[in-house]
Amino acid sequence: MPFIPHTEDEVQEMLAAIGAASIDELFDEIPDSLRLSQLDAIPTALSEMEITQLMSKRAQQDGQPLCFIGAGAYDHHIPAAVWQLTTRGEFYTAYTPYQAEASQGTLQLLYEFQSMMVALTGMDVSNASLYDGASALAEAVLMAVRGNRKSKSRRVLMPRTVHPAYRRVVHNIVKNQQIEMVELPFDSQTGAIDPASLESYAGEDFAALVIPQPNFFGVLEDVDALTDWAHENGILSIGVVNPLALSLLTPPGLWGEKGADICCGEGQPLGAPLASGGPYFGFLCCKQAQVRQMPGRIIGRTLDLDGKVGYTLTLQAREQHIRRSKATSNICTNQGLMVTAATIHMALLGSEGLERAAAASYQNTQQLVDALTAIPGVGQVFDQPAFHERVLSLPVPAKGILRSLAAHNVLGGFDLSEDYPELGNALLVCATEKRTADEIAGYAQKLERVIQLQGGVTCGLVPKE
Repeated sequence: MPFIPHTEDEVQEMLAAIGAASIDELFDEIPDSLRLSQLDAIPTALSEMEITQLMSKRAQQDGQPLCFIGAGAYDHHIPAAVWQLTTRGEFYTAYTPYQAEASQGTLQLLYEFQSMMVALTGMDVSNASLYDGASALAEAVLMAVRGNRKSKSRRVLMPRTVHPAYRRVVHNIVKNQQIEMVELPFDSQTGAIDPASLESYAGEDFAALVIPQPNFFGVLEDVDALTDWAHENGILSIGVVNPLALSLLTPPGLWGEKGADICCGEGQPLGAPLASGGPYFGFLCCKQAQVRQMPGRIIGRTLDLDGKVGYTLTLQAREQHIRRSKATSNICTNQGLMVTAATIHMALLGSEGLERAAAASYQNTQQLVDALTAIPGVGQVFDQPAFHERVLSLPVPAKGILRSLAAHNVLGGFDLSEDYPELGNALLVCATEKRTADEIAGYAQKLERVIQLQGGVTCGLVPKE
């Protein structure tokens, strides 16, 4: 039962004051067809003990398999101190710092997060996070459409190398605002956008070009050429980036001659565990010229009258609690707990630790690809440099392969057949810094055996268990 602080007498007094005889009369404008009489689908209430047993059982169903899936969610090492600190009561129960004078700890942490993201991305400004990487991209698209004064269109160039789920989320969010996503193909040899293919769009009116780095296939795009082409044609550039990869790669703020205008992505690689599908958080950064279009809040550092350091809400661009439909955004959030974890994670690892994690992930992926492509019938699809994911071709459908591997406690990768049918029996695999040489060898052995059982050809190049 919810706690209702008002007595029946108080309720009747309030109803009388507004001239309503009952609660039902107060809401009489709601038609009967929309009223719900009872909640048949809600199960019977459980006791605390029963709830604990149920949740423990569900958690056990996830198990602890070896993870070789990437596709936007990555199994990185998280130092124990990250969540030991994040789950302290001061952080765990904090929400939105509406009262700055009473939220100095939260504001300082958000300020530190923004400072780290600006350093990592090479941009001028960072907000204090969004729901996830997909909605962050949608917000970036909306920013670009609003902010590109040179464009009269509501069209955005969206490469197929952007995460398929991101593309679907963006479409769902912007379609009713008459914003059109114009799909860009990728080169079948490299798995990347061919900058020369953009010449067919030269001179056309577009608000923005989305540039993933690395892209969904793990392939590195020619971000300098793409960014410069966009600016030469009066188009804003939106970078969709992996934050860990930025410890090794050129940051979006330095792409081409002028740098990307906006960048966004998923913050999960920075201290958020793979916990039954979430929660995640999105990050969003931009150049100073676009700051007034940025949703969310920006925290600033200042001095009070006594000369002491204080933190404040410098910009609260969304205004959703005031302007409603006219607001910059109505879906942004603080996601404060995930940002807390990410800030602590980055502080503990530092720039050197992030770089080591990224380099180890890259090296392990190379080792994984070498082991898997030694199996007859398994090949590497694209020849372009990549970060810590690769697309492999299989001699049999990936769906059956993955089902069998899962039965052996291995999450073998992401089946690309539904989103990219032109690639055939293709599998996206990933290795982070957590994967060991023994785990990679064990995966290769299991994969060869499964391919053999499902009709593939094998010559026994991988040692049997």
